[in-house]
Amino acid sequence: PPNPSSDADLLRHLLFLSRDVSSHQIPSPPASSSSSPLRVNRNFFSVPHNVKQLSLLFEELLLTVRDDDDRCVDFALPRLASLCFREILLVLHRLKAHFDHCSARSRVFVLFLAEPLAAEIHEQVVDLATFLDILPVAELRIPEDVRDLLRLLLLQLRRSSSRVDPAALSLRRDILELIALVESGTVPDHAALQGIFRRLGIDDSWNCRHEIDSLERDIADGAAADRWVPAMVALASILRYAKYVLFGTSTPRLDTSAGADGKKSPFSEAEDLAVPADFRCPISLDLMRDPMVVATGQTYDRDCIVRWIGSGHATCPKSGQALAHLELVPNRALKNLISCWCRDNNLPFDGADDTSNKQADADNATTAVANKAALEAARMTASFLVEELAAAPCTEAAHRVVHELRLLAKHGSNNRAFVAEAGAIPLLLPLLRSDDAGLQVSAVTALLNLSILEANKRLIMHADGAVDGIVHVLAEGAKWRAKENAAATVLSLSSIHSYRRRLARHPRVVEVLLQMARHGPASSKKDAMAAVLSLAGDRENTGRLVEGGVVEAALEAVGEPEVAEEAAAVLAAVARRGGAEAVAKAKGAVARLVGLLRRGSDWARESAAAALVAVCRLSESGLVAELAAMPGIEWVIWELMGAGTERARRKAATLSRICRRWAVAVEAERTARFSAMSITTSSTTVA
Repeated sequence: PPNPSSDADLLRHLLFLSRDVSSHQIPSPPASSSSSPLRVNRNFFSVPHNVKQLSLLFEELLLTVRDDDDRCVDFALPRLASLCFREILLVLHRLKAHFDHCSARSRVFVLFLAEPLAAEIHEQVVDLATFLDILPVAELRIPEDVRDLLRLLLLQLRRSSSRVDPAALSLRRDILELIALVESGTVPDHAALQGIFRRLGIDDSWNCRHEIDSLERDIADGAAADRWVPAMVALASILRYAKYVLFGTSTPRLDTSAGADGKKSPFSEAEDLAVPADFRCPISLDLMRDPMVVATGQTYDRDCIVRWIGSGHATCPKSGQALAHLELVPNRALKNLISCWCRDNNLPFDGADDTSNKQADADNATTAVANKAALEAARMTASFLVEELAAAPCTEAAHRVVHELRLLAKHGSNNRAFVAEAGAIPLLLPLLRSDDAGLQVSAVTALLNLSILEANKRLIMHADGAVDGIVHVLAEGAKWRAKENAAATVLSLSSIHSYRRRLARHPRVVEVLLQMARHGPASSKKDAMAAVLSLAGDRENTGRLVEGGVVEAALEAVGEPEVAEEAAAVLAAVARRGGAEAVAKAKGAVARLVGLLRRGSDWARESAAAALVAVCRLSESGLVAELAAMPGIEWVIWELMGAGTERARRKAATLSRICRRWAVAVEAERTARFSAMSITTSSTTVA
């Protein structure tokens, strides 16, 4: 807190601070005027009122600081009064800190931690009463009515208590009983559920959504005592269930963004905030919290890549390359950029503190996974929504439910499993052909989010008409967003080897992806190329891709900075798995790949070098001469050997050897030809 330089300055600080404290209410009042405020402790309501009365004293004293012309005059408080007011200033700062802390928390947080919160505020109230008691009121030039007000205020402060309101304790017991009921797998009675949440001050969808967001933020922050974290995790899931059961599904916002909906906001798709592509994990498509670099140089969120490797995969999910080792290196530079972006957009970022939050995040994640009540509530929510979708009487109602299903499936493997187990996939597939553009986007996005779970991939691929529906969206989707998410679904499904072949065998998958890669906007081209890259990870698919024109499409795309990385990786994958001849025969292939070596990103340069190595190893291609004739190619290769990624350096070294061998062979051939000519000339002269 500041240290006022004068008594007048001290009084001004006291006045401003007292007005600030008096504006607080704990917990924050509900938005609905019909909801009664939650009363946890008497001080939570009385202290702001008492401090407001105290501000009248500071206002009265400040009147003596100015003359009749409203100019500051010399002013000095009695020494004891000045010392008391400075101590009161400290008390008010502590009260403000407590009230700010509580006001930012959920109502459930305040209810569960009522005792320690009430004790902290009671301690400050006792201190405030003590300093007011020793304040030399008789030495202050204040009217008698203000003196009477101070005496009354002192009596009120002395009646302060840290006791929690019995009604709040009763509500907390009822909430814990509700959690136990849900944990047993019993669906709670709607009337009882509504009564509990009304007492909590939640009586509409907006209040419920706000409480869920606040509660989840409290859990992520690790602010609650360990004993209450499991109950808070469980209640967050129950609140989400109650939001749908009691208040109905919400109407989706109109959406005009061109990006892939399933990959936008890490917290709430309703916000529809465009997350930069480099900040999204290629596996989950969510904002990365703890980016890690694998052996190939690609970056993934720690949780996603650990699960990928733990499930037995030994390849890079994005590039398809074999991982030389399984070590993960933190990408701290990217993490700092993501943290700054979240701060600029007023979004929470769990990974902002590398040391203090890491263990708390891990503990909270473990609690969320192991919390049976939370899992049962999520299962009930999924079942309820799927039942609502099956009974939806119109397109608008179906759209609302599908919108909620996609949000539910966006977060957490358990939610994805529950939604699929409830039978959502067969109900979503017909909606891929809906004439309603918004419903189609929501349906394909929900399918994308479900496909992230490996068990759901099998359910989708074995569902009748699933691949045909995805192809329909790719070819005829009403919005580019729908097409992008359909391409991302192909990418997700093709991470399983057998499905990669099955998708490529479909007569139209490769065709529509390449059409999208050629004619779509940049974000669509990027998603299409990523899906094609995944299909190119299987040698059996190379022939179909080449016949479909993948080489030409990729060569066109390498000139676009937004898509160059994926396009170069596709060329490298195709060349490495039997398509080198097709790349070699493509017009301008070497020139474009060398251009990428000069100006591309690290991954693009690495892929371009790998593609050049593959095509130059074809002895009959004659491309080495074309490569060697490129101006400054020796310097480009040399620079890549010194400053590229580990794999890029290896490929550059191989390119250098290929060029040197070619140069030696050309020189030897020239020498032999010269020698032969010399011998012929000598023979002629002798004759």
